[in-house]
Amino acid sequence: MRGILVLALVAAAACLVAVRGAEGAGECGVTPPDRMALKLAPCASAAQNPNSAPSSSCCNAVHSIGKQSPKCLCAVMLSKTAKSAGIKPEVAITIPKRCNLVDRPIGYKCGDYTLP
Repeated sequence: MRGILVLALVAAAACLVAVRGAEGAGECGVTPPDRMALKLAPCASAAQNPNSAPSSSCCNAVHSIGKQSPKCLCAVMLSKTAKSAGIKPEVAITIPKRCNLVDRPIGYKCGDYTLP
């Protein structure tokens, strides 16, 4: 009986994984934007103060996320995690420009904001 219960739990777990995979990828692939936002930790001061120069680790993180897709970068900057960390979207949206990222998606519409 115990073996059947274990087998049923394993089967249920496998079904959950399969259903989760069937949902498809979001803006950042399989990683949710709220989890991806943790990569913006080095950008904390630059995302709160437009006069704060972004660090190289911040610029690397923004470039890495933005390279995935502009949708991902936008979703991360507007995520609940970013907002709860005090990141201001209107300031964060300027980081790619302040990092002098040449391949940034200039003019990309991100919610109420536009990437400069």
